[in-house]
Amino acid sequence: MGAQLRVYRRRIRSVNATKKITRAMELIAASRIVKARGRVDAARPYADELRKALSEAASSTRVDHPLLAPGINPRRAAVLLVTADRGSAGAYSSNAIKEAEALGELLRPAGTEVVTYIAGRKGASYYRFRGRSIAGEWSGFSENPTYAEAREIADALIDVFRTPVDEGGVDEIHVVYTRFVSMVVQEPSALRVLPFDVVEESADTAGGASQEARALYNFEPSAEAVLDALLPQYVAHLIYTAMLEAAASEHAARQRAMKSATDNAAELVKDITRKANEARQAEITQEISEIVGGADALASATAGNE
Repeated sequence: MGAQLRVYRRRIRSVNATKKITRAMELIAASRIVKARGRVDAARPYADELRKALSEAASSTRVDHPLLAPGINPRRAAVLLVTADRGSAGAYSSNAIKEAEALGELLRPAGTEVVTYIAGRKGASYYRFRGRSIAGEWSGFSENPTYAEAREIADALIDVFRTPVDEGGVDEIHVVYTRFVSMVVQEPSALRVLPFDVVEESADTAGGASQEARALYNFEPSAEAVLDALLPQYVAHLIYTAMLEAAASEHAARQRAMKSATDNAAELVKDITRKANEARQAEITQEISEIVGGADALASATAGNE
């Protein structure tokens, strides 16, 4: 009984140590979410306005720009998968990987070859373990991405997009990331970045009184030069926004996972403590029984001698 009680006490100390670690990780994730959410809220309006301005500018000119040309029967598509660099975030990375797999299942039946690019060690480890090819890999900044890192990824994707398909280029670029909705809800999402979709104004609404006045653009030195400068910035900021959303989602997922682990550790300590108390009570009962039995035997021996 004494050995069993020592085992229970060691387990309680071990679980309590783990509980302290998970609680600390929960608090760290909670403190980082505030900053991550602020960066997401600050980036979203700029991305929306940039998309709107780019759509207006593109619809105001008939320049045949390679980043605007719609893909017809795309043969190769680049998919950028954004995952975490480390674990302890529940199903965050696995959900993003499942979304990328689902996107691949939609593209391949149409005859489109999927070229995978990955940001985050978890996604890279998943693909390498299964022997799948990775065209590009970036890591080390999933929790706190910067615009410079997003621009590096965007430049690589734009270069492969400008390259002819016969020479190893792609017709489309997709980004798979986890969109931050709230502290409780984070949704894996797939977004096509290129070619850019130009929203044309329909004929029946062009002269409507309720429609907002459309901006008129004069391009200097030329529309093509302006789009050459604007489109790469748009792609970079779109990827940057996706990485910020993914970072906020990762912190939220890690906080929930660590809170669940802390609660489970507390329940486990209660269960082990109950078993330890039962073992201690059984040990005490056995000792009392042995004492009573010894006293009875001694009394019987004394009565026999008399």
